Amino acid sequence: MPKMNIRTIHSVDTEYSADSVEWCPTENCRQYFVCGTYQLEDNQSQELVLPTRRKGRIYLFKYDGNTEELSKLDSVETAAILDQKWTEVDGKPVVAAANALGEIMLYGLVDEKLSLVSSVHLNPDIDNLLTLSIDWNTNETNRQMLSSDSKGNISLLQLNESDLSVVTRWNAHSFEAWTCCFDKWNNHIVYSGGDDTSLHVYDTRISTKTMTNKTHMAGVTSLLSFENREHILATGSYDENLRIFDLRTFKNPLSSIDLKGGIWRIKPDPVVKNLLLCACMYHNFSFVSIDDTNEKTELVGEYFEHKSICYGSDWCREVFNNEMIMATCSFYDQKLCICSVKH
Repeated sequence: MPKMNIRTIHSVDTEYSADSVEWCPTENCRQYFVCGTYQLEDNQSQELVLPTRRKGRIYLFKYDGNTEELSKLDSVETAAILDQKWTEVDGKPVVAAANALGEIMLYGLVDEKLSLVSSVHLNPDIDNLLTLSIDWNTNETNRQMLSSDSKGNISLLQLNESDLSVVTRWNAHSFEAWTCCFDKWNNHIVYSGGDDTSLHVYDTRISTKTMTNKTHMAGVTSLLSFENREHILATGSYDENLRIFDLRTFKNPLSSIDLKGGIWRIKPDPVVKNLLLCACMYHNFSFVSIDDTNEKTELVGEYFEHKSICYGSDWCREVFNNEMIMATCSFYDQKLCICSVKH
């Protein structure tokens, strides 16, 4: 396996268990990122979705790629955080946070602070509901969000000015709906993956399921629609395999690679997008290259700095001195790392 040059620049104690990292993609704000945490108030050693009281914190950081200085700018006390995603409202960056109360909170980045803009509950009639994942579409004039929850539901939400509201909701999975995303080439097409091992495809214009894939041997935990590869979808699963699908021949994957540990996040590199950063929960953070035919995937690097569940990972959208910058975080060791990556 070719050796990648991965250098840890910073290692931070997050105090609470860390599970989500997201860099801001907005131009002129790409030095900012958020880290979300998830802490059981009674300090029990349990994982993400067992019933108990859960608290969290969102940290706002700023990274200077020229000096390699890392600054913690703000922290917000919240319910436990499970996912975060950035978008823009009137040209200004806003981050959405999915929490353990079944809510989605919107925070604006204002004067290097996080300012609460609005919030929405996915379904107030359901107790002990956790918002598990969220994704923004790419339509700047009709900004929508997709969310999944611990009861197996998928919700489609609409952003009007700064208010987020639920448009429609459907039950997609018989257990937790771990992940969901929009298709990058057609925002009417959405995907969901659940603990029932199913991968579903929906067309929101007709409110019906169009395809189902059952090749995963355990829960589907992560999805990636490529902005530079039409018809191509990557999936991660508790069965430890990263799969690449062509939606036109959906029955079997084009390629599959065993990464060990279960795959919680898949993030493409910000430059050529053929290098995937994978958070492999019970193993490490792995780097996988994908060729132009989508039929060959290769493990090209591994990062073993974290000693607990590897959940959060993301790339900075800026490149400094021919080095890519990534952030990773892990759960029980309460650790956030900033690294440079060369390959």
